[in-house]
Amino acid sequence: MNNRLGILLSLLSLAFYTFAKDNVIDEVIWVVGEEAILRSEVEEERLRAQYEGQQIAGDPYCVIPEQIAIQKLFLHQAELDSVEASESSVHTQVEMRLNYYLSQIGSKEKMEEYFRKTMAEMREEMTIQVRNQMIIQQMQMKLTEHIKSTPAEIRRYYLALPPDSIPTIPAQVEVQMIAVEPAVPREEVERVKTRLREFTERVNKGEADFSMLARLYSEDTESAKRGGELGFVGRGQLVPEFAEVAFNLIDPKKVSRIVETEYGYHIIQLIEKKGERINCRHILLKPRISADDKVKAVNRLDSVANLVRTGKMTFEQAVIKFSEDKNTVMNGGLMTNENTNATKFEYQELPPEVARQIYSMKVGEISNPFTMIDQRKNKETCVIVRLKSRTDVHKANLTDDYQVIREMYENEMKGKFIDEWIRKKQKDTYVSIDPEWQGCDFHYPGWVR
Repeated sequence: MNNRLGILLSLLSLAFYTFAKDNVIDEVIWVVGEEAILRSEVEEERLRAQYEGQQIAGDPYCVIPEQIAIQKLFLHQAELDSVEASESSVHTQVEMRLNYYLSQIGSKEKMEEYFRKTMAEMREEMTIQVRNQMIIQQMQMKLTEHIKSTPAEIRRYYLALPPDSIPTIPAQVEVQMIAVEPAVPREEVERVKTRLREFTERVNKGEADFSMLARLYSEDTESAKRGGELGFVGRGQLVPEFAEVAFNLIDPKKVSRIVETEYGYHIIQLIEKKGERINCRHILLKPRISADDKVKAVNRLDSVANLVRTGKMTFEQAVIKFSEDKNTVMNGGLMTNENTNATKFEYQELPPEVARQIYSMKVGEISNPFTMIDQRKNKETCVIVRLKSRTDVHKANLTDDYQVIREMYENEMKGKFIDEWIRKKQKDTYVSIDPEWQGCDFHYPGWVR
């Protein structure tokens, strides 16, 4: 961690990076069209790749400037074609990155000290970077949107694949679940609310700082590291109950009423509003669930499982009647893989508690009730699961893995098209490279002419 933090701090200090060569502060090393590539840009990208653990295939001082040059080709074409990035998506990505850096360093003040920039300056530079990345992605999608495949093409492609090029598909499962949250006693809810009222009174009287209380007591552990600060977000990025109160706050010195959400109970303090986006702090407290309440929830699920096992209702009917998991209740309890948006999971992609249960189960079998942590809410819940299907490890085939093979084929076709587009664009664009930077084995040799 110390090594990663050291690299991060080196990367961030490049905000005021100067490279001394013959008493020249920085220098232009490439020109692509009307755009210059600076030595400092290359060094910054090299450190960023090092921090993120990316392997650079070759000399970074050859690979990175070529990558930047290719990006400039796409950005120029995007400008001609009026391709733009969604500003709300850009802001979201920027805040996520800034919040990650904050979580690594510990505070806004330390971050500004290490970066030698204000938070506003860092946000502005990162916004440009993220916006360009999104524009390039959209430009590539636009260039290849015409590439579609037919079943006949996919079949020919698959049959022509060398045996060692056919991917191995790992074991995958489909899992249904019924989830019940243990009941929370009214006395416990009142205890939490009383504590939050005490915090509110202390802040409103000037006896305590909201951010300090958040660091000490908030159970949202990530935002607590930043004094409860969430960063700029849009209304749609917050749960409705929280957004309704947060976006109606006016006075940054005041604290909101207590807000109940699926995560627990919150109080909120406004920091700043920018159009349809808001930055605020919050303190989250969660009511404690007793062992007796967990036992009651487990017993309830045990009864539900028996109803299904004895044929008195289907698992899908039990989901509709009993499950409290809103993410699966309208899909027959079927869990969805957040990485792929599909219903199939590799074992390591499942919550560990679920993976342990279904590993030795037979298809159609229902587990005994067990407790697990809902990672999205960071909250304990009681569940039963049913193994709907299992596919063992196998070589991809057209019957079971048509979509995988289609993606392989279309991605290969898109890659070839983009490669040819870059070579053509390269010939039509003015390029000048400092002689000291020309001695490279470039992927696209047409840069030097």
